[in-house]
Amino acid sequence: MSTLDSAAVHLLYREHNTWLKGWLRVRLGNAADAADLAQDTFIRVMTARNDAPIREPRGYLSAIARSLLIDKSRRRAIEQAYLFALAQRPEPVEVSPEVRLSIIEMLLQIDTLLDELGPRTRDIFLAVQLEGLSYGAVAEQFGVSITTVKNHLIRATTRCLLLVDAP
Repeated sequence: MSTLDSAAVHLLYREHNTWLKGWLRVRLGNAADAADLAQDTFIRVMTARNDAPIREPRGYLSAIARSLLIDKSRRRAIEQAYLFALAQRPEPVEVSPEVRLSIIEMLLQIDTLLDELGPRTRDIFLAVQLEGLSYGAVAEQFGVSITTVKNHLIRATTRCLLLVDAP
Protein backbone atom coordinates (compact mmCIF):
# COMPACT_ATOMS: atom_id res chain seq x y z
CA MET A 1 0.00 0.00 0.00
CA SER A 2 1.46 3.37 -0.92
CA THR A 3 1.56 6.41 1.40
CA LEU A 4 -1.31 7.96 -0.56
CA ASP A 5 -3.39 4.82 -0.16
CA SER A 6 -2.60 4.71 3.53
CA ALA A 7 -3.59 8.35 3.95
CA ALA A 8 -6.86 7.75 2.07
CA VAL A 9 -7.72 4.78 4.29
CA HIS A 10 -6.80 6.76 7.40
CA LEU A 11 -9.10 9.60 6.30
CA LEU A 12 -11.89 7.14 5.48
CA TYR A 13 -11.48 5.55 8.90
CA ARG A 14 -11.42 8.87 10.75
CA GLU A 15 -14.48 10.21 8.95
CA HIS A 16 -16.67 7.09 8.88
CA ASN A 17 -15.63 4.65 11.62
CA THR A 18 -18.04 6.07 14.22
CA TRP A 19 -20.90 6.01 11.72
CA LEU A 20 -20.05 2.43 10.66
CA LYS A 21 -19.95 1.20 14.26
CA GLY A 22 -23.37 2.77 14.87
CA TRP A 23 -24.76 1.25 11.68
CA LEU A 24 -23.45 -2.17 12.74
CA ARG A 25 -24.60 -1.78 16.37
CA VAL A 26 -28.19 -1.36 15.14
CA ARG A 27 -27.92 -4.59 13.14
CA LEU A 28 -26.01 -6.62 15.73
CA GLY A 29 -27.46 -5.21 18.94
CA ASN A 30 -24.01 -5.30 20.50
CA ALA A 31 -21.39 -2.52 20.57
CA ALA A 32 -18.42 -4.90 21.00
CA ASP A 33 -19.38 -7.04 17.99
CA ALA A 34 -20.07 -3.87 16.00
CA ALA A 35 -16.59 -2.53 16.79
CA ASP A 36 -15.00 -5.85 15.79
CA LEU A 37 -16.89 -5.98 12.52
CA ALA A 38 -16.07 -2.33 11.77
CA GLN A 39 -12.38 -3.17 12.20
CA ASP A 40 -12.78 -6.17 9.90
CA THR A 41 -14.44 -3.89 7.35
CA PHE A 42 -11.50 -1.50 7.35
CA ILE A 43 -9.07 -4.40 7.07
CA ARG A 44 -10.95 -5.44 3.92
CA VAL A 45 -10.68 -1.88 2.64
CA MET A 46 -6.92 -1.87 3.28
CA THR A 47 -6.37 -5.20 1.56
CA ALA A 48 -8.61 -4.45 -1.43
CA ARG A 49 -6.83 -3.93 -4.72
CA ASN A 50 -8.96 -0.95 -5.62
CA ASP A 51 -7.10 2.14 -6.87
CA ALA A 52 -10.24 4.04 -7.86
CA PRO A 53 -11.42 6.78 -5.51
CA ILE A 54 -14.40 5.86 -3.36
CA ARG A 55 -17.34 8.03 -4.43
CA GLU A 56 -19.87 6.86 -1.86
CA PRO A 57 -17.84 5.91 1.24
CA ARG A 58 -20.80 4.92 3.40
CA GLY A 59 -22.32 2.80 0.66
CA TYR A 60 -18.94 1.16 0.05
CA LEU A 61 -18.33 0.50 3.74
CA SER A 62 -21.86 -0.74 4.37
CA ALA A 63 -21.61 -3.14 1.40
CA ILE A 64 -18.41 -4.64 2.80
CA ALA A 65 -19.85 -4.77 6.32
CA ARG A 66 -23.07 -6.39 5.04
CA SER A 67 -20.99 -9.07 3.33
CA LEU A 68 -19.10 -9.66 6.57
CA LEU A 69 -22.40 -9.87 8.48
CA ILE A 70 -23.62 -12.53 6.06
CA ASP A 71 -20.34 -14.44 6.44
CA LYS A 72 -20.61 -14.22 10.23
CA SER A 73 -24.22 -15.41 10.19
CA ARG A 74 -23.40 -18.27 7.84
CA ARG A 75 -20.45 -19.30 10.00
CA ARG A 76 -22.59 -19.21 13.16
CA ALA A 77 -25.28 -21.37 11.51
CA ILE A 78 -22.72 -23.93 10.32
CA GLU A 79 -21.02 -24.01 13.71
CA GLN A 80 -24.37 -24.51 15.47
CA ALA A 81 -25.32 -27.32 13.07
CA TYR A 82 -21.96 -29.01 13.69
CA LEU A 83 -22.35 -28.73 17.48
CA PHE A 84 -25.90 -30.05 17.23
CA ALA A 85 -24.70 -33.04 15.17
CA LEU A 86 -22.02 -33.75 17.79
CA ALA A 87 -24.59 -33.56 20.58
CA GLN A 88 -26.83 -36.08 18.77
CA ARG A 89 -24.13 -38.77 18.75
CA PRO A 90 -24.80 -41.60 21.22
CA GLU A 91 -21.29 -41.47 22.64
CA PRO A 92 -19.73 -38.18 23.75
CA VAL A 93 -17.11 -36.78 21.41
CA GLU A 94 -14.29 -34.62 22.69
CA VAL A 95 -12.80 -32.39 20.04
CA SER A 96 -9.88 -30.06 20.68
CA PRO A 97 -10.41 -26.38 19.87
CA GLU A 98 -7.89 -26.65 17.03
CA VAL A 99 -9.64 -29.63 15.44
CA ARG A 100 -13.03 -27.98 15.95
CA LEU A 101 -11.81 -24.82 14.19
CA SER A 102 -10.37 -26.89 11.36
CA ILE A 103 -13.63 -28.82 10.92
CA ILE A 104 -15.72 -25.63 10.92
CA GLU A 105 -13.39 -24.01 8.38
CA MET A 106 -13.72 -27.05 6.11
CA LEU A 107 -17.51 -27.03 6.52
CA LEU A 108 -17.52 -23.36 5.53
CA GLN A 109 -15.48 -24.18 2.43
CA ILE A 110 -17.90 -26.98 1.53
CA ASP A 111 -20.86 -24.67 2.09
CA THR A 112 -19.30 -22.03 -0.17
CA LEU A 113 -18.51 -24.65 -2.80
CA LEU A 114 -22.08 -25.97 -2.77
CA ASP A 115 -23.42 -22.43 -2.99
CA GLU A 116 -21.21 -21.75 -6.04
CA LEU A 117 -22.43 -24.85 -7.90
CA GLY A 118 -25.77 -23.41 -8.83
CA PRO A 119 -29.12 -24.76 -7.62
CA ARG A 120 -29.66 -27.57 -10.12
CA THR A 121 -26.10 -28.91 -9.95
CA ARG A 122 -26.08 -28.65 -6.15
CA ASP A 123 -29.43 -30.43 -5.79
CA ILE A 124 -28.43 -33.24 -8.13
CA PHE A 125 -25.05 -33.63 -6.42
CA LEU A 126 -26.63 -33.78 -2.96
CA ALA A 127 -29.33 -36.21 -4.11
CA VAL A 128 -26.65 -38.63 -5.27
CA GLN A 129 -24.08 -38.04 -2.52
CA LEU A 130 -26.27 -37.56 0.57
CA GLU A 131 -29.49 -39.32 -0.30
CA GLY A 132 -27.76 -42.14 -2.13
CA LEU A 133 -30.14 -42.01 -5.08
CA SER A 134 -29.18 -43.73 -8.32
CA TYR A 135 -28.57 -41.67 -11.44
CA GLY A 136 -31.83 -42.99 -12.84
CA ALA A 137 -33.81 -42.00 -9.75
CA VAL A 138 -32.26 -38.52 -9.78
CA ALA A 139 -32.98 -38.14 -13.50
CA GLU A 140 -36.60 -39.06 -12.88
CA GLN A 141 -36.90 -36.80 -9.83
CA PHE A 142 -35.52 -33.77 -11.71
CA GLY A 143 -37.06 -34.57 -15.06
CA VAL A 144 -33.73 -34.74 -16.89
CA SER A 145 -31.76 -37.41 -18.69
CA ILE A 146 -29.16 -39.62 -17.03
CA THR A 147 -26.56 -37.90 -19.22
CA THR A 148 -27.59 -34.55 -17.75
CA VAL A 149 -27.27 -35.99 -14.24
CA LYS A 150 -23.78 -37.24 -15.10
CA ASN A 151 -22.80 -33.84 -16.51
CA HIS A 152 -23.95 -32.09 -13.33
CA LEU A 153 -22.05 -34.60 -11.22
CA ILE A 154 -18.90 -34.11 -13.29
CA ARG A 155 -19.20 -30.35 -12.80
CA ALA A 156 -19.71 -30.71 -9.03
CA THR A 157 -16.97 -33.31 -8.59
CA THR A 158 -14.50 -31.24 -10.58
CA ARG A 159 -15.27 -28.24 -8.36
CA CYS A 160 -14.77 -30.40 -5.23
CA LEU A 161 -11.43 -31.64 -6.53
CA LEU A 162 -10.33 -28.06 -7.18
CA LEU A 163 -11.15 -27.26 -3.56
CA VAL A 164 -9.08 -30.23 -2.33
CA ASP A 165 -6.13 -29.22 -4.52
CA ALA A 166 -6.27 -25.55 -3.47
CA PRO A 167 -3.47 -24.46 -1.14
